[in-house]
Amino acid sequence: MKTDWKDLLQNSLSEEDKKAIADIHAKKDAETKPAKKQHLRIELDKREKGKVATLITGFDGNDDDLEKLAKTLKVKCGSGGSCRDGEILIQGDVRNKVETLLNEMGHKTRKI
Repeated sequence: MKTDWKDLLQNSLSEEDKKAIADIHAKKDAETKPAKKQHLRIELDKREKGKVATLITGFDGNDDDLEKLAKTLKVKCGSGGSCRDGEILIQGDVRNKVETLLNEMGHKTRKI
């Protein structure tokens, strides 16, 4: 029987590491809180070379819902961006527009 590298890696992990991985997968599948219970922070993030971006943090839910929200915001703002680890990054200083859009969707926001 041939051993897969994933099996070897899994066998080499400690119990604490296995639990941490299981927690990450559980969070991925977690239920998303309703919009009214989401408290999102809207910040201005200054990147290298003088570029600015709008950062939305505090999203509590699964990755699929985060991606849907990010896509909606990017389309409405007419700019690019990305999302990962519960954060949405939108290119440019669009804090006011994002705040208006999120409030219309029922989210509670705070501009930082």
